[in-house]
Amino acid sequence: MNGIGIIKGLLITLKHFFDTYIYDFGRKQKNLAPDDKRGMVNSSGLFTIQYPEEVLAASEEFRVIPFLVYETAEDGDHKYRCTSCGICAKVCPTQCIFITRKKDPETGKPIPSPEEFYIDTDKCMNCGFCAEYCPFDAIKMNHDFELATYVRGDTHIYNKEMLGKPVEYYAKIRPVNYALEVAEKAEKAEKATAA
Repeated sequence: MNGIGIIKGLLITLKHFFDTYIYDFGRKQKNLAPDDKRGMVNSSGLFTIQYPEEVLAASEEFRVIPFLVYETAEDGDHKYRCTSCGICAKVCPTQCIFITRKKDPETGKPIPSPEEFYIDTDKCMNCGFCAEYCPFDAIKMNHDFELATYVRGDTHIYNKEMLGKPVEYYAKIRPVNYALEVAEKAEKAEKATAA
């Protein structure tokens, strides 16, 4: 009989709907779930977020548009980790990353630093391949999902200055990953000095 699958799917949705109400009214208190439990897969019960006044905390692995990591020098200059190798642009499934490598004006030889770095955020599908394949940990995924604008086109193509974030920002949004990276680098440095 046609339509049985649709009816089964709707019954499952209805079951979840009533289970949520039974769970909520079965509790003696009508408090909202704690902030750290709301976005979890195993959380249940009713809760409403009054967005934009209230915003759920994003999990550490949440990813939106990539950003370039830079380290601030003592003179305040930004030293980008990116060497403009182009691996991120090659692995990008939507081809939304565009890089131009710097060249020495006197010799014309390439300098391992990007002169221009653009990401077309309209094309980016937030897959994270660029961050995954970067051999220099120069590109990471951001948590900033509020990217809507009233102007189409010119504000949706982010340049190097718009994409650049300090290492401290990365440590703040992904503390566990940052701690693991620091420990890994320390271990490699220790092995190098021991050898």
